[in-house]
Amino acid sequence: MAALDFIIKNILTQASIIIALIALLGLVLQKKPLGTVVSGTMKTMLGFLVLSAGSSVIVSSLTYFGDIFQSAFGLQGIVASIEGINGQAMNELGLGSEIAITLAGIFIVNILIARFTKFKYIFLTGQALLWEATLCAVFAYYCGLRGLPLILAGSVVGGFFATFMPAFAQPIVKKITGSEDIALGHLCTIGYMFTALIAKLTGGNSKSTEDIELPKSLEFMQDTYLSVMVVMVPLYVITAAFAGPAACADYCGTTNYIVHAFLQGMQFVVGVYVLMTGVRMLLAEIVPAFQGISMKLVPNSVPALDCPVLFPYAPNAVILGFVFTTIGSIIGMFTTPLVGLPMVLPGVLSNFFAGGTAGIFANQVGGRRGVAIGCIAHGIFITFLPAMLSPMLAEIGFIGTTCTDVDTVVTAFFFMLIKSITGVFGF
Repeated sequence: MAALDFIIKNILTQASIIIALIALLGLVLQKKPLGTVVSGTMKTMLGFLVLSAGSSVIVSSLTYFGDIFQSAFGLQGIVASIEGINGQAMNELGLGSEIAITLAGIFIVNILIARFTKFKYIFLTGQALLWEATLCAVFAYYCGLRGLPLILAGSVVGGFFATFMPAFAQPIVKKITGSEDIALGHLCTIGYMFTALIAKLTGGNSKSTEDIELPKSLEFMQDTYLSVMVVMVPLYVITAAFAGPAACADYCGTTNYIVHAFLQGMQFVVGVYVLMTGVRMLLAEIVPAFQGISMKLVPNSVPALDCPVLFPYAPNAVILGFVFTTIGSIIGMFTTPLVGLPMVLPGVLSNFFAGGTAGIFANQVGGRRGVAIGCIAHGIFITFLPAMLSPMLAEIGFIGTTCTDVDTVVTAFFFMLIKSITGVFGF
């Protein structure tokens, strides 16, 4: 039992190790030479760690931006934080073991569904599954389940989402990537498909964000990283100017707060560069290695990977998706109190990663106009759903917080629906 507990807590929660083990298994099943196995396994882990390093730089930069944004505009409201819910669930509800075992159960159910059905998607984003396991455990607990029934219910529901969310998004992902080699393993999929629907209805014959024709004086912006810089650096500097030196003091130290904001904007660009490099390294190794699993364990299986793997396919759409999703989330923030829901502050991190991915989906089916309209709708959508969940979380004891990833919110709604139905029938 101690060994199992060690594996669950130290292996299954480490996405880089999971990805490397998947690559190792795939290469061994293909009977590759030892040198190729070691090289492919290590390069896969390295690519993922480079991707994660880029994400960490972006997260650090956006955390700073989120704080000064709130200071600049005096916003007060609920903070969407699945990390906070996870910590409270483990420490105050004592669900740490249940969450860990549910996480393992989700992996197993995902593999079983992929093995015995036509839905061949293996969800490899471990952190996303940890948050899904958290919500499954919390709301199964709220429904009155304890011990093994709680774990089984959470594993089945979580495994269902881990398998069918990649399947739901795959028709558009296939168009984005031009192949069936990878799927999307990010539990914001319902939001992406909602965005794609709005974009398709409103986009018409709008041109792609990647085909923007610039005058010669602005041709340098065709470079992905320079175009990101031109958008993000002024955004940081203007927000810092509104926030003032006092609000920025904890971050900038002895450096002038405007200069510090400029450098933080540049750090964001650095993070994007590192992330894109990691994505290319990861895909170069994991896709060929995964063929072994596809051939032997789960025939025709497809790895479902985290959302940054799609960023290189439409980098302009990523930035525009972030900007328009942020606009939509601000609209949603001021609209939710009008219908009796709590105000949810815009989550800069989720707006970038989920908003950027939503931009790629919208661009694929609706071009530039689809990105603008679809991502504003996306921002409103991903604000309203967490606002609707907050009162339910408050009933359990999670005061002043809610979730970010839309699919985990829908998971909670699913459990509440089951509780309502079983209550009606007297179970």
